[in-house]
Amino acid sequence: MRHLLLGAAALLAISAPALAEEDFAITNATVALGDGSGPIEHATVVVRGGKIAAAGAGVPAPAGIPVIDGSGKWVTPGLFATVTDLGLYDVDGVDNSRDITAGRSKFSAALDIAPVINPLAQTIKVSRAGGVTRATVAPRAGNAIFAGQGAVIDLDSNDDPVVKPRAFQYVELGENGGALAGGSRTAAWVEFRNALAEAADLAGRGRTDDALLNRPDAAALLPVINGTQPLYVHVERAADILAAIRLKADYPKLDLVIDGASEGWMVAKQLAAAKIPVIADALNDLPEQFEQLAATQSNVGRMTEAGVKVAIGNFSDMNQPRHAPQQAGNLVALTKLPGATGLSWGQALAAITSVPAEISGMGGRFGVLKPGAAGDVVIWDGDPLEISSAPQRVFIDGIEQPLDSHQSKLRERYATPAPGDLPKAYDW
Repeated sequence: MRHLLLGAAALLAISAPALAEEDFAITNATVALGDGSGPIEHATVVVRGGKIAAAGAGVPAPAGIPVIDGSGKWVTPGLFATVTDLGLYDVDGVDNSRDITAGRSKFSAALDIAPVINPLAQTIKVSRAGGVTRATVAPRAGNAIFAGQGAVIDLDSNDDPVVKPRAFQYVELGENGGALAGGSRTAAWVEFRNALAEAADLAGRGRTDDALLNRPDAAALLPVINGTQPLYVHVERAADILAAIRLKADYPKLDLVIDGASEGWMVAKQLAAAKIPVIADALNDLPEQFEQLAATQSNVGRMTEAGVKVAIGNFSDMNQPRHAPQQAGNLVALTKLPGATGLSWGQALAAITSVPAEISGMGGRFGVLKPGAAGDVVIWDGDPLEISSAPQRVFIDGIEQPLDSHQSKLRERYATPAPGDLPKAYDW
């Protein structure tokens, strides 16, 4: 009976009607637009109809709408976490609750994670409380070099988190890709090029008798070779990045995004010339694998300095999306160290807001406080890139969001327990 009641409660929660967006203004705050510029003191943000109406200094609060006093507070766009596993598992250590990878599936490129993203997952609730309002969710390769198709989601407390399904295809072409293809990068590249060729065949003369890909996988790669679906290529070492760049010569329509790029700083000029953006781990400064021998925490700063569009990403497992501000703040701190290359404060915030949104095809819609952008707004109790700061209020599309989760409820329960709430073992 208890399980039936829990199931009914979950059904009610997921079926609840969406709240209407609100009109409001935040005044007297330190506002960061998320576009790479520095923070603006004594500024105002106006949200109307679920979208940003105005933001900046000297902006008046319209008459007749609620006004939030932002004195002593910081206001930013909602964080955009890219390449995450949000909503794909309940307990990471329990295989039956994980939808991140499909190691025994008959399909690879055709896998689409959008239908299985759980809006009630605690990972989404915890990330929302950390100021994350939008994210990309990516599958992991399990049975072949192609992991499948990722999605753009919002972290709203409604029942439909998917903003854009099949937003990109994800492929492994580094060490992991070599292992999946049979033990060598050579095999991975043959498998990759053959897959693109079979997709092209399907679009042209049709299937051949010796096709290795099944029809759904080949069909899923058609948008990739046509350039209508971005291809996220996970590689780390400089040589693999250069090999990925050379793909453009054979497939000029490919919309490439490099994910990982621990040694990206070594080929930053080539990445910038090819106009290929990068999603990098900001804290990857030690070589955990041979393909990361030249890893340095100055990687993001050096690529950005060379003109590469770089987002901080790869949030999964222990590296949760709520840690993005800390990682961005570390890159600001690097500017103080002799010989190191970091980011300015504005660049660092953009690397976790507007830049990942742009790479995800959502530039101007998310990650910025500019007129017409979604009303995704976070009010912080201090500088958001300082580890001691935390969100106080989070809005998505102009709707204030709950910030509770299992973690916060446990904290509240045990921080100030009422008599009888704790087991007898706690009695003195």
